[in-house]
Parts: sequence; C-alpha cells; structure tokens
Amino acid sequence: MPVIKILPHPDYAPAGRRIEAPAGTSICEALLDQDIGIEHACEMSSACTTCHVIVREGFESLNEAEESEEDLLDRAWGLEAQSRLSCQAILAHHDLTIEIPRYSLNHARE
Repeated sequence: MPVIKILPHPDYAPAGRRIEAPAGTSICEALLDQDIGIEHACEMSSACTTCHVIVREGFESLNEAEESEEDLLDRAWGLEAQSRLSCQAILAHHDLTIEIPRYSLNHARE
C-alpha cells in the first residue's frame, strides 16, 4: 500500500505525518480518511483550489492532470510545477511526499 509522507504544516500536521492509502484513492480522500482535515470547499468536485498540494516526491507516479485541473491550478496560492489538486491526484503503487501550502485562496481572503 502506498505511503504518503505529509511535510509539517502548522494546522493539518504540525509534526508531519505518514499515512497509508490504497492505490486508486485520491490524495484528498486519503488525507480525510486519516483525519487530516485539508480544505475541500467544493466537496472534491474539481471546482476550487482549496485542496491544492505540492508533490515533492512521486509526482510522476500520479495520474495526468486534466486541462480543467490545470486551469484551476493557475489560480492556486503558491503554485509550483509539482502542484496538484489533491481531489484529482490519484495514487498509484508508489510512495509520495506532499506539502500542503500554508495558505489557500480561502485563507488569503480572511
């Protein structure tokens, strides 16, 4: 079963975390299943960027991003080349290391 290493985040994983999730699961689902309350304002329907993550290791093992995801990512806070919407990034049989950005567009507006 793939392991997701979550780099430290002050709200979601202050000390970092390592979780397992079955292949075929989205990163967002895996995080939520392990009580890591990543934002997902659109309820995982690929209509916002609040579940944006940066895949530091294992990016190439994920499914390819659809054009609609890439268009949404253009509006994500802290966009990087390895950015994905965690609700659209599906795990394969490889381990990942992810970073949850400090802010989302929702946080930036508050």
